[in-house]
Amino acid sequence: MYPASFAYHRATSVSHALELLATYGDDAKVLAGGHSLLPVMKLRFAAPAHLIDLGRVPGMSGITESGGVVTIGAMARHADVASSAVVRAKAPLLAEVAGHIGDPMIRNMGTIGGSLAHADPAADLPAAMLALGASVVLQGKGGSRTVGADQFFVDTFQTALGAGELLVAVQVPVSSAACAYAKHPDPASGYAIAGVAIQLGASGGRVALTGLAPRPMRLAAVEAALAAGAGAAAADRAADGVEFIEDARGSAAYKANLARVFTQRALTAALARK
Repeated sequence: MYPASFAYHRATSVSHALELLATYGDDAKVLAGGHSLLPVMKLRFAAPAHLIDLGRVPGMSGITESGGVVTIGAMARHADVASSAVVRAKAPLLAEVAGHIGDPMIRNMGTIGGSLAHADPAADLPAAMLALGASVVLQGKGGSRTVGADQFFVDTFQTALGAGELLVAVQVPVSSAACAYAKHPDPASGYAIAGVAIQLGASGGRVALTGLAPRPMRLAAVEAALAAGAGAAAADRAADGVEFIEDARGSAAYKANLARVFTQRALTAALARK
């Protein structure tokens, strides 16, 4: 199918993009890599009258580390994140997860900011953000604000992005802790049917789930079990407190089992890297 007609705007700066958003409001959508937005436009699930392209905005794709924080521009491609020496050394879980996204074409076109702002409940990156304790920087005409991943993902395809705001950067605390990502990908799309990201800490760890629930989420029961010293047995708690969606991919009971299995795989891999 073809998308509905729209007016195309090429933003030349962040401030220009924000002006365009303020002018066109709810009639506008922001185009980053396009691998989330364009398919839904072709299916007519979205029909924005105005498309604001960030592809030529300078300074939005850099990857730097300073003061114990890795900062990644929102327009950084997944392949760049996965291969970045800075990310691989300072936030290895993020590099690992970025390498699991889609296929080479998607990784070389899709952007970290576009994926996070879209907030698909089966996307890989939100799980990494939650497990890493990362944050996003949101820019509006009135200034910028930083929102932790725990507060950013609100519901299915819903985030804390306000009207007229852009996601301009991602901030990830530097860590050398053992980590791992275990994923059961959809064979057609590469999205996570089930995905679990784990970063261990001195007294436990952070564990996040994607693909099986209405939104990406931390597995609080698993984290509590890790803090109590349960070790690999903590994976048995992966289904506790999670609202699993019953759909064509399986029943709630099946998905609860997937959560336990892939939490066990991620945890075993992370423990082996300690």
